Amino acid sequence: MSTKKAVRLEIYQNLVNYKKPTSFQLKESYPLPPPSTVIGMVHFACGYTDYEKMDVSIQGSFNSRVYDLYTRYEFSGSSYEKDRHQLKFDSKDGKSYGAIRGISTAELLVDVNLVLHICPEDQSKVEEIYKAFKYPVEYISLGRREDIIQINEVKIVELEEEKVKVEVLEDNTNYYIPIKDDEKNGYDKKRIATKASIFTLNKVYTKEPVRKDVKFRRWETVKVAYCVGGKNTISFTKIYKDDDNKKVFLI
Repeated sequence: MSTKKAVRLEIYQNLVNYKKPTSFQLKESYPLPPPSTVIGMVHFACGYTDYEKMDVSIQGSFNSRVYDLYTRYEFSGSSYEKDRHQLKFDSKDGKSYGAIRGISTAELLVDVNLVLHICPEDQSKVEEIYKAFKYPVEYISLGRREDIIQINEVKIVELEEEKVKVEVLEDNTNYYIPIKDDEKNGYDKKRIATKASIFTLNKVYTKEPVRKDVKFRRWETVKVAYCVGGKNTISFTKIYKDDDNKKVFLI
């Protein structure tokens, strides 16, 4: 059985939005933060400027959803028109551009509790990540910048691989479970004995040049099943568990 070390975070958030990138008029939220959001939080907390390869496990719950209004700005790059735009911006080239200010709706999750496992490829980074969350230099957010996290526990744990046939997911906990074609390294969709929601989520990106001084973000995506705990059973070939017997699905 293989083992590896990870940092386990148990955090709480009051009101939060994990924005779906395809939602605009209504800023919809994923039920759990996507891997890209968690990895971005880790890089911010540690002050990393270059990408550190890592896998994450994401599980948690929330009590309800509410909807709130926020100020929305639209920048179309068009020339300023007094009767059309609320805001005017003067550029260095002497031109004036306009922006439209309005209101829109955001979906917020209420009373979110998360258990995150952060497993860097470079295992020497485990202690560094632990200290970044144990003694943060400034407040840390997950989701929007205003979505501050309350860190209830940060702990270094050892993940041990187990091979099992059937596993029941805990009550009151929801999971992102990766779906891969390789049965030895993933969890096939047919192995999830439940009505799971399937998401294709962003994980990491690379910057590709489009033209001079302009780069495009190309995302590496992962397919996951969002499974609600309690009533659901999954069958698979391997799973990790930490020191406290918590299930870990590395993405």
